[in-house]
Amino acid sequence: MSGDAQHCSFVLLADFDIDRGAQLTYQFPQPLGTDEGLLANLMLPDGAERQPEDWTIFFLNQTHFNTIAPVLALEPARNGDLVADGTNADDGQPSLLYVLNLVRTKLDKTVRRGAIVKAMAICTRHPFIQIFKPVLLMALDDYFTNPSQDCLARLFDAVNSMDISMAPSLSRYEKLIMRTSERKDVFLEKFDDFIQEAVGDREPNTAQPLHLNHRVGQGHQASASSGSQSSLDDGLQRGKDENESRRGDGKKYSPTDASFSSLDGSAVWVGNESGLDQVVAGAAGGLQNGAMYRGRASTDASSSSHGRKEEYLPVHNAASIAMSLLKDSHFFPATVEFNDHRLPVKVPLSTFPEEVGDYSLIQLVQTFSSASSSFTGPVHPHLHTSGTSTPPIIVLFNALVTAKRIIFLGHHRPAGQVASYVLSACALGSGCGIVLRGFIKRAFPYANLTNREEWESIEGGYIAGVTNPIFEASGNWDLLCDVSTGRMVVSRDIHTNYPAAPVNAQSQLLIRTGTIRAEGTPSLDDDVVRTSKDAGGAPRSEFVSGGKADSSSPDNLYVEDILAAIAAHYGEAHVRARFTEYLLRFVRLAARYEEDTMGSTMIGWPSTPYSERPDGRRLGGGIGFLDEATFSRELALNAARIEAWRRTESYTLYQIDFRKMLATDPIQGFDVLHQLYRLRYAKKMSDGEAELIMRTFGANLRTYDQVTQLLAFMPPHTNGLLPLSFGLFHQSETVRDLTIDIFNELRSYPIGVQFLQALNPFQRYAYVRQAHVREARIPRDQNMLTIPPTSYMTRTPSNRSDTGLGAQ
Repeated sequence: MSGDAQHCSFVLLADFDIDRGAQLTYQFPQPLGTDEGLLANLMLPDGAERQPEDWTIFFLNQTHFNTIAPVLALEPARNGDLVADGTNADDGQPSLLYVLNLVRTKLDKTVRRGAIVKAMAICTRHPFIQIFKPVLLMALDDYFTNPSQDCLARLFDAVNSMDISMAPSLSRYEKLIMRTSERKDVFLEKFDDFIQEAVGDREPNTAQPLHLNHRVGQGHQASASSGSQSSLDDGLQRGKDENESRRGDGKKYSPTDASFSSLDGSAVWVGNESGLDQVVAGAAGGLQNGAMYRGRASTDASSSSHGRKEEYLPVHNAASIAMSLLKDSHFFPATVEFNDHRLPVKVPLSTFPEEVGDYSLIQLVQTFSSASSSFTGPVHPHLHTSGTSTPPIIVLFNALVTAKRIIFLGHHRPAGQVASYVLSACALGSGCGIVLRGFIKRAFPYANLTNREEWESIEGGYIAGVTNPIFEASGNWDLLCDVSTGRMVVSRDIHTNYPAAPVNAQSQLLIRTGTIRAEGTPSLDDDVVRTSKDAGGAPRSEFVSGGKADSSSPDNLYVEDILAAIAAHYGEAHVRARFTEYLLRFVRLAARYEEDTMGSTMIGWPSTPYSERPDGRRLGGGIGFLDEATFSRELALNAARIEAWRRTESYTLYQIDFRKMLATDPIQGFDVLHQLYRLRYAKKMSDGEAELIMRTFGANLRTYDQVTQLLAFMPPHTNGLLPLSFGLFHQSETVRDLTIDIFNELRSYPIGVQFLQALNPFQRYAYVRQAHVREARIPRDQNMLTIPPTSYMTRTPSNRSDTGLGAQ
């Protein structure tokens, strides 16, 4: 991140006057150039006087009515900024400003109203606005004590003085790996530059280093020195001396005979999670001596305490930051100094622009899936992919991707609570910012009557959070979600606002042959939509497949699985990853739909099976299905919402992102996800296909960026490297050798070692044993393989900027 990045663009102060209403009192460092009444009403939400404290969120630079004028705020995000991955400035529009607002009510009998209501807001380009809550709390307290513009100036300077220049700017695929990994030391090696810079004057003669060796494995205990460790070091040193001249030539590193025998067949049993606690504990002890050893969890099979470079980190700020990094590398620790207070800040490193604030998909799912939640309104093919049995959360997802007008209503609820549901919905529709984009631009976490006509007329369908029940009565929405009761209502005018689209000739042909059913066909109208009256007189419908509501559709089974995971106390990261995969499969399914209806697609790889031709073998591509029946059923259920999505802005943006991925992804020329799907689920696979998949992976794992792209598609909750490990047990010796080559290349990088450690003992032993056997049968004079260097940091690449969507 750029060292001179401006974290805070503006600070605003508003208060409520009993005669004049909401007033914008201060704008620092200069006026925004937009409607002051609009800003004041957004900062002082309806019913604020009933809440002692409330948080609200809104955005600027979305449309003409909230676009600000100052050049200061319209500067493009600097290259290298933590959030500048190119996705929020491609359309040439000014980047969004995220506004975090705190409103507080203090009772005071000396004033006419009996209370003082004031609000203070920070405008920033960072989507992780939640990190500024502590300093904003202190700043508003400061303003209540001494109401002057100086308070705003102090807050502005304090936030902008926060130094995160040494925070690594992760690539897209590094972010994907980090957000799904539960390891607290993931990508810890990327902080070495910061730690080295933080190291001051070292005192090796007075401070004792902490040798933080914690290689924990089968039959090994963490210790500073041991016989097995010495043997390993000797083996590694011999291999290092023999191959010193070829270390940087780009060839693969492979375990040698000595390294396997010295570890008794457990070369990859190193640096597991249990060692991290020892590192942290040891580091804490080192701080008591006035210095700290720059050590961390070993993540390479060749790591050892012998010969390791010893460096000392002074106490105070550098030491505390280093300790924080050792505890959890998902966040970069920083400090905001305000009024002689040092406030610790944890900057998340894996945030995408479409996910703003500290949202919760678990809360969103539970609210609209509880026993007390209800669903009313007509059924529409864009929204109900499983008839009347469509889960409410899937109805919401469909409304998001098909750009319907959505309102989250929270009557007598804090505006901040309603805003959190809007932010969660944006993450749901975008796949947590990973797959699609364009949702934040049409989101209004808190909206009111002041500018109602403007945000209700926004192109593409708004996503708004409101606290005034008058919006429900207006009927100017397509889907209403009541966060207080879990009630979800589809507008009775949904069919008028979104009539069934005409079916093209190609779709008609497919319908006649029984492949798919597209929306608007006579069979769909006859079998799917049936209107009735319930006891209350509200219109209801049935969306049925084959005459009955389908409760065993993929959507229903998926939501049941999500609810079971939540009940089993799986974390927010797991639920986010599952929804990202759900949207990713929907997009790949849409690409297949386009191929079948129009002959080609611009949003995915061509759907082709593996083939053996006279001119050579070719890998398959596109979305995979277990069988033809599953394919036909799933395509038919999704045809309506796919057609609706194809008419939205997010579809157009995805086309742009997919073209960028084809041009910039490290792994080029074949569909990575399709090959992993084949390895996971194929019932029958020829030896030729298995060999070609492994050979292609091996040929495309020559750089660090290629390794991270592959690992990003094999997250831990899908069993990580399990699909590749099947190659270790293949009947073909060639496939087994190719698999060993792939694992050896992964083992050359710390992140690859972490994935290897996640394999079960049977798989790990198979890898070590077969690699040892292969090394033993190769004559020494022909053995051109080397071992990983003692310090894996020699293979760690420099940071690279994000490269667009990259997911399919």
